[in-house]
Amino acid sequence: MKFSVQLYSLRDLTPDKESFLGIFPKVKAMGFDGVEFAGYHGASAEELRAALDGAGLVATGCHMGLNDLRQENLPATIAFCKTLGMDMIGIGGAPHATARMTAKSCTVLKRAYAAALPQGYTIYYHNHSGEFKPFRNGVLAIDMFKAACALQVDTYWSFHAGADNWKFLMENKDRICSLHIKDGVGREGRALGEGNCDLATVVKAAREIGLEWLVLEDESRGDQMKSVSTGAKWLKENAG
Repeated sequence: MKFSVQLYSLRDLTPDKESFLGIFPKVKAMGFDGVEFAGYHGASAEELRAALDGAGLVATGCHMGLNDLRQENLPATIAFCKTLGMDMIGIGGAPHATARMTAKSCTVLKRAYAAALPQGYTIYYHNHSGEFKPFRNGVLAIDMFKAACALQVDTYWSFHAGADNWKFLMENKDRICSLHIKDGVGREGRALGEGNCDLATVVKAAREIGLEWLVLEDESRGDQMKSVSTGAKWLKENAG
C-alpha cells in the first residue's frame, strides 16, 4: 500500500501558486508518493503535471466542486484530470442538509459517474460527519451518495459521527475507491497517533479492501509541516 497526502493538510504553507508548486519536493521528502488536490492556486494542468513529475509524485485524486461535475463542465474537468494523470475525480462535499438537497446533489453525481466511467474515470464523494445523521424518514445522506457514485470515506468523520468504521467499510467495500486516514479529538484535528480515532481499524480495512493508496488528511492547527511529517512517520511504521 502506498501513501498520498491531501494537500489541504499543508494549506497554511501554500498561500499562492509559487509556494504551492514548491511544496511537492517537500512532500516527496516526507515519504509520500502521491498527492490529492483540493484546489490548484491558478496553476495550469501542464504546470501541475511538470511539478509532479519533477518531484517524483503522482496525482491520486482531487476535491473539486459539484459544479465541475455538471454535464456542461464535465468534459473540461476530465481533460484537466487527464493531464494530471489521475483517474479518480472527487468532490469534498455537496449540499445535503435535507433529503431533497441531497437528492439534487446525487442527480449531478450519478450522471457524472455514468458519463465518466466508460472513459476510465471514477467519480467519488468525500464525506464529513453530517452524512451519517438520519433524515426524518430515517435515510442517511451517505447511503444516498453511495448509490450515486463511489465513496472516499473520511474515516475520522465517520468515526466522529459514531459509525462503526469496520462494519461500514466492509459493508460498502464495493463502493469505496479511497480512504482518508485522519486523527483528532472531537472536532479538533491532531497528527496521526495523537487523537482517538481507530487508526488500526482503518489500516486493516484498507488492506482488506485492497486499496492501492491510503490518503492522509491532517486538519490540525499549528505547525502543519511537522504534523504531516508525524503522520508520514506513523504510516510508515504502522501501515507500510
